[in-house]
Amino acid sequence: MNAMLRTLLLHWSWYPSVLIGSAALVAAYLYAVRGHLTRKAIFFFSGMLVLLIALLSPLDILSDTYLFSAHMVQHLLLIMIASPLLILGIPAEVAARLLEYPLINRIEKILRRPLLAWFLGIGTIYIWHVPLFYNATLANENIHAFEHLTFIVTAVIFWWPIFTPLVSHRLPPMAAITYLFAAAAGSSVLGLILTYAKPGLYPDYLQPEDTLGILPLIRQDWGITPAVDQQIGGLIMWVPGSGMYLLAQIVVLERWFSQPDRGDLENSQNPEI
Repeated sequence: MNAMLRTLLLHWSWYPSVLIGSAALVAAYLYAVRGHLTRKAIFFFSGMLVLLIALLSPLDILSDTYLFSAHMVQHLLLIMIASPLLILGIPAEVAARLLEYPLINRIEKILRRPLLAWFLGIGTIYIWHVPLFYNATLANENIHAFEHLTFIVTAVIFWWPIFTPLVSHRLPPMAAITYLFAAAAGSSVLGLILTYAKPGLYPDYLQPEDTLGILPLIRQDWGITPAVDQQIGGLIMWVPGSGMYLLAQIVVLERWFSQPDRGDLENSQNPEI
């Protein structure tokens, strides 16, 4: 194995904030599901695994220092995979019990409003890709950690109306499809902008500080120049990013068609996944 590749693969970022935050989230989950630990826990712990891989694995040093495209993969793992898996891991009984608390109930009612949830989820992605804010995350680790936190929180809010375990709180099928189609369109537009923007949109990737000594691996062996890197990053947001929303539409349709008596599409109830 190439020595530079070995160096990269062995570089894991053991951030205390990520480890402590993840441990606290797991502890809170285990406490909440006591007596209701079901196969749904597989979803939750899969989401936690994806989250940890995104934030601690060699992908993190690649995204922080070397490659914009790696950063896009990291963001998609947090937003498109980890967040919906965390929601799918919540048993309906636990969600219902939590909503018995008046404050939590009020917050949930507000945040699951489709327009608000959509703009929080998609708007956060757009805001953090504005060069001023994106470049700030590369220059300051605290801002970067805050960015990741906002991605996870707003992604959970975005996906809640689609995957909430409380059937009555889910969007009706046609509303859900419209919601997700609009998100796919938004992701495509951002992907197009990033793909066709002039190289150097995020200057830190032009001449990265080669802390691991792996830049020759990236530039020569992999053939990823700054221009190609930015184009790949835009394509990742454009194609796989939009594709995840389209895949969720298929889930919504499958959920509806699996009902014994579908009735009217708009007024039908959604079965629990």
